[in-house]
Amino acid sequence: MAWAGKILRVDLSRGACYPEPVNRDWLQQYLGQRGLGSKYLSEEVDPACDPLGPDNRLIMAAGPLTGTSASTAGRYSVITKSPLTNCIACSNSGGFIGAELKMAGWDMIICAGKAPEPVYLYIENDHAELRSAADIWGSSVWAADEWLHKHFQDPLLRIACIGRAAEAGCLYSAIINDLHRAAGRSGVGAVMASKNLKAVAVRGTGGVGNIHDPKAFLNAVTKAKEKLKGNYVTGTSLPQFGTQGSMNVMNEIGAVPTRNAREVQFEGAARISAEAMAQPRGRHGKPNLVTNAACFACTIACGRIARIDEGHYSIHNKPEYRHASGGLEYESAWALGSDLGIDDLDALTYANFVCNEDGIDPISFGSTLAAAMEMYEEGVLTSKDTGGIELAFGSAGALTTMVELTARGEGFGLELGLGSKRLCENYGRPDLSMTIKGQEFPAYDPRSLQGMGLAYATSNRGGCHLRAYTPMAEVYGFPEKLDPHVTEGKAELVKQLQDEAAVIDSSGLCTFTNAAWSFEDMQTQIDSACEGDFSVENLRQIGERIWNLERKFNVAAGTTAADDTLPRRMLEEPARSGPASGQVNMLDKMLPGYYELRGWTADGIPADETLTRLSL
Repeated sequence: MAWAGKILRVDLSRGACYPEPVNRDWLQQYLGQRGLGSKYLSEEVDPACDPLGPDNRLIMAAGPLTGTSASTAGRYSVITKSPLTNCIACSNSGGFIGAELKMAGWDMIICAGKAPEPVYLYIENDHAELRSAADIWGSSVWAADEWLHKHFQDPLLRIACIGRAAEAGCLYSAIINDLHRAAGRSGVGAVMASKNLKAVAVRGTGGVGNIHDPKAFLNAVTKAKEKLKGNYVTGTSLPQFGTQGSMNVMNEIGAVPTRNAREVQFEGAARISAEAMAQPRGRHGKPNLVTNAACFACTIACGRIARIDEGHYSIHNKPEYRHASGGLEYESAWALGSDLGIDDLDALTYANFVCNEDGIDPISFGSTLAAAMEMYEEGVLTSKDTGGIELAFGSAGALTTMVELTARGEGFGLELGLGSKRLCENYGRPDLSMTIKGQEFPAYDPRSLQGMGLAYATSNRGGCHLRAYTPMAEVYGFPEKLDPHVTEGKAELVKQLQDEAAVIDSSGLCTFTNAAWSFEDMQTQIDSACEGDFSVENLRQIGERIWNLERKFNVAAGTTAADDTLPRRMLEEPARSGPASGQVNMLDKMLPGYYELRGWTADGIPADETLTRLSL
């Protein structure tokens, strides 16, 4: 079987680590990673618990295909209850630590309680222990990573770590692995910090468990890799442009939320696009983009490695930023650029480096700062509130100053670290928060993409594009082209994509593969690797089961149908330009049909018949 068959239990309060066999029945029902972690969380955590209290769990989970030869098989997820949304959180990351965890012989780590003093978890194959993190608590991710590598003298040690932002209580802080890959959303870093757990360092020298049908698996993997290579998105666009290839496309169709989503197109988009990143610039004539990069076993290599032009943007206080590191992706370029009205590529790259170095979700940070800028423009905030910093749209200086303050948890950065929902409520302007269930929505405007609006509103982890990436059909036409401006067919599309995404996130593979692969391409790899019934029909039911399990958790945590909505701006203020000019999101036309397809009541609660059918 492809699973390792073991869970590592970490009792932080007692300082104990011990193994436990994985529940094999749950493997058949939930597959792994997101699904399995969510099942364990649901069984062990009271949905009403304090997300930052010792009763919450922090679960790091790999999928059955993580660490195998399947393309993109390097994913792992962090599952917990979110302090940002009060909902279930599952934050997915690439890099190499997921594969390292599987090669060390573990499917999952479940951390409970709270350590009396800061610690880190060290894993070497079967051996696991908690060690003092006194020397690295209070340091950035990059500094802690360097210290751990020097301490163990092992360049192949893989590390997931929190930075100063999480320690300071930033509610959207991330867990960074491999220096610039992130379990980035929903505040999973804040939960890790609340447990006094600074880092997880893993070294695995074994392999992945026995593949159920090696010959069939090799054949399925080979065919799938050929499809990735031959597809324009996964074989050409993502390797060449990364996700930043979306910037000019989305701007052209009027789907880029700009200046806190007041507008849907950014006049400076071309200056911060993937094409701009590749152009020589500055006195040294070097492009922002250095190279692309791949996660474990990935044949797509969409990652960006970038540099800051030293002649343009001062980095004398950050000598480590003279070296190339993780570069802008579409979401970060939008959040730090378009949504703030800033087209300074080097300032955006600098801010993104800070987010990587200290573990900040750039989507939530940028959107929160955009809300603050609009409040400043309207006089709700003054320079007295912001420590003398003028929060003007278009100000690169405001961006770089505020990201540093948020990273350190100082001054107005502490308030920004609360997220836009709490910030705007505190200043009496909740309408200026671009959030769903407390989480900032990303770089696709739901007035221009009707399906994306429904996906945002119904996402179990708050505003998110990766729970159902409708632009694949609404913009790029895969598997079929749907008109982005109509509501017909969008409930069916969103439900299907949500269920499929739950399976992908539970397998150990990357969601970007669905640009080239059909669900059947995914299924043949899972079925040949894992023993049990993983037919197309059964996998679709697993995806549906995971989605309803998450919904059930959220309902118990207090989520209601009233939370399945969009910011008022999306529902009442029409798009000002572009093909969707004059249009708002018509969520009210899509949501009832979505509930009916899901087998939920009119109040958005899974019906008893649905729960029974899905063994919930």
